[in-house]
Amino acid sequence: MKKKNKICTAIVSIILAILFISPFYLVLVNSFKTQKGIFSDVIGLPGESFTLNNYVEAFKHLDFIKSFTNSLLITVFSVVIIIIFTSMAAWMLVRTKSKVSIFIFLMFSASMLIPFQAVMLPLVAMAGKIHLLNPVGLVFMYLGFGTSLSVILYHGFIKSIPKEIEEAAAIDGCNKFQTFWIIVFPLLKPTTVTVSILNSMWIWNDFLLPQLVINRPEWQTIPLKMFYFFGEYSKRWNLALAGLVIAMIPIVVFYLAMQKYIIKGIVQGSVK
Repeated sequence: MKKKNKICTAIVSIILAILFISPFYLVLVNSFKTQKGIFSDVIGLPGESFTLNNYVEAFKHLDFIKSFTNSLLITVFSVVIIIIFTSMAAWMLVRTKSKVSIFIFLMFSASMLIPFQAVMLPLVAMAGKIHLLNPVGLVFMYLGFGTSLSVILYHGFIKSIPKEIEEAAAIDGCNKFQTFWIIVFPLLKPTTVTVSILNSMWIWNDFLLPQLVINRPEWQTIPLKMFYFFGEYSKRWNLALAGLVIAMIPIVVFYLAMQKYIIKGIVQGSVK
């Protein structure tokens, strides 16, 4: 019986793996083909239709260097600000034992249930009135939307840190600011890495919020550039697919380099 279960599990896993990998395979393989090669054989390997010109043209028309720089700046600033504010907020909520701190933490948790679509139009309208559009406003909004999950992760991990460490630092003359940044924050490294990875992947791949907030072409991120690029070259699938691969490369490399920290940080952050 156990052997049959293992066989069934293996078969289901293989099928799911094929279903998951097949879109990436089709995009990658066809990005190296000519337009004629794609229509003649979508599934097969490039063969005689192999070409690298798709990537050269897509790189140029996508204005990859500029859009990559925009995405990088917005992502880095947003993640750094999220880490700074949410780590301090979670620490104060854990160390302040009161009904108010419990209520605030519950509000952070409950805010995750509110869909972005319910607040996006009023948010953008208000941001326009107070001149908080483009990169500055976008970073500020990412702080708001990224706070809930980050606070929850930090909150769970900080509970496992002995309070005696902080009391010893206070005896040595550290104030609260020094205690947190010198003593507590270095101990939060696993959760900090997890928070940075999850928020980086979300912000880097986000399309809807930048589309609503960024109204200057010079500040368009990779997903925005990819949207307009794909619309312009939708009839030239070889260029469109090559541009899609170029847009995916940075975040895939980042994820592969940092993936070992994700589950570790989440598990540690969930333990009281």
